[in-house]
Amino acid sequence: MAYKTEDHETQYCFPDINSSCIKIKRSTHEYNIMYVFFSLLSVWTVFLNLLVIISISHFKKLHTPTNMLILSLAVTDLLVGLIVMPLEAIRFIETCWYFGETICRLFLIIMGLLITTSLSNLVLIAVDRYVAVCQPLLYPQKITMTRTIIIICVCWLCSSVYTSSALTTSQSRYNCYGECTFIVTFVWKFIDMFLFFLFPCTVIISLYLRIFYVAHHQVKVINSLMRSGKHLTEGSVRRKSESKAALTLGIIVTVYLFCWIPYYSLSLTPNTSMTFIIAYFMLWMLFINSGLNPLIYAIFYPWFRTSVKHILNLSKIFKPA
Repeated sequence: MAYKTEDHETQYCFPDINSSCIKIKRSTHEYNIMYVFFSLLSVWTVFLNLLVIISISHFKKLHTPTNMLILSLAVTDLLVGLIVMPLEAIRFIETCWYFGETICRLFLIIMGLLITTSLSNLVLIAVDRYVAVCQPLLYPQKITMTRTIIIICVCWLCSSVYTSSALTTSQSRYNCYGECTFIVTFVWKFIDMFLFFLFPCTVIISLYLRIFYVAHHQVKVINSLMRSGKHLTEGSVRRKSESKAALTLGIIVTVYLFCWIPYYSLSLTPNTSMTFIIAYFMLWMLFINSGLNPLIYAIFYPWFRTSVKHILNLSKIFKPA
């Protein structure tokens, strides 16, 4: 796909088209390193998230409302590694878009869908942990499997409609042939900033501050009961378990927001060469985050380590029970 010329000549994405974009020159060594790196990153993200998906969907003991939300998040991360990373890597390395305007628009819709759905899943996870920790007696009645699955489906549907509407009403902007960019209107920028930046981040941060306060208080009470030699009830043990789960998911949310908030803040600033480079780096930090979540599960969740062991050595995964 690359158009090779002599070193002193200018390279173009489409040499036969007068309005073609200029292609940035890279050495063969640079090409090989970048393609190997992004290929390994994509495979790593797909493989780890596939393990999460198989673990939760296959083992019935893991069919809980919280894990359904983790499953939805893993699906978005899997699609990022399977679709977004390869195409974005080609565009970054080649500095050209070779797949046409239709695929460009579809690609941007998919990327926008996955980003908005990921953030929506994090809001749902925060709400789930808030009810589990702060209202443990009402959790089984309020958060059921059926309601969780319905909410996840509605979340994906709303994100699809929103992203499609935003990009289908936007205008194409081509300074030259071989770009993949669209101009989003000011109205959509304002709506997007509120719906998928200010509002969700405020909700997530507020809920987790409340969760950590209540969880810290509950753990102190439970530890004092243990030191005094009193018998712990099943409810006390469950509350301590919910607190640990909230802490783990809080780490996932914190890592995600750490990557997401700077990117969105930079995207609202005027376009300069420096902010563009930094924003592109932040964008790839979002993609890399899709491969970090399974590592967090592996570090903090014993059930994930156990299920991965069963999957990889095929010890129990094919048994009917």
